[in-house]
Amino acid sequence: MAYWVRFAHAGRQQIGTLEGDSIQVYRGDLFADAQPTGDRLPLAAVRLLTPVTPGKLIGLWNNFHERARAEGLSRPEHPLYFIKPDTCYLADGEPIRRPAGYAGKIVFEGELGIVIGKACRGVSPAEADAYIFGYTCVNDVTARDLLKCDPSFVQWTRAKGCDSFGPFGPGIRTGIDPDGLSVRVLVNGVEKQNYPVADMFFRPREIVACLSQDMTLSPGDIISCGTSSGAGPLQAGDTVQVVIDGVGTLSNPVA
Repeated sequence: MAYWVRFAHAGRQQIGTLEGDSIQVYRGDLFADAQPTGDRLPLAAVRLLTPVTPGKLIGLWNNFHERARAEGLSRPEHPLYFIKPDTCYLADGEPIRRPAGYAGKIVFEGELGIVIGKACRGVSPAEADAYIFGYTCVNDVTARDLLKCDPSFVQWTRAKGCDSFGPFGPGIRTGIDPDGLSVRVLVNGVEKQNYPVADMFFRPREIVACLSQDMTLSPGDIISCGTSSGAGPLQAGDTVQVVIDGVGTLSNPVA
């Protein structure tokens, strides 16, 4: 089990494992036998970046029994998903920003993120662990009023793909079983969401298997597993935290 981070220090981007308040520095490719350099840096001396730079961030919708019951939805036959662009990625501590000209509701959605570790195509749930590098925290920020502003087309990409609407991190936890995890969201210290991963229609290994039938999943890709009840609005000046015990705490202010 390790907690991998990516960080900037002395003008360089590096990777390492966070151990308490210090980082063990590594060289090489995170997904291809990275090796320790022997150097350590204090966490306070670096700036954390997103732990990976995904080629794609895939987000699930309607993946929880509780939320489906509350909204009158049924279990889908296959995971329902959208893709967020790479321009929306945001590191821990960086501000979520309202899109220019948009005055509507901005909503947080705390989620568990699966980080793919090697190219994955057409695998089974039993094989999925071999392709999962680890897990991270995701906030699937949404401009809710844009979703259905045109009755002819639900605008998933526009509503969820605005700049800064894809916070994830601060690191990646490896070597854990995700099925026993719980996801919490706090806004200004007040708990807004608290739900178990076990309530998913499709749990992480099933998600990877199903999506790998549709497309190749590449190293560094993130699959955000969807959210349950309790997602709510954000206002300028708020601080939103996605907390997954055993995985980490992702914290972002709202500009």
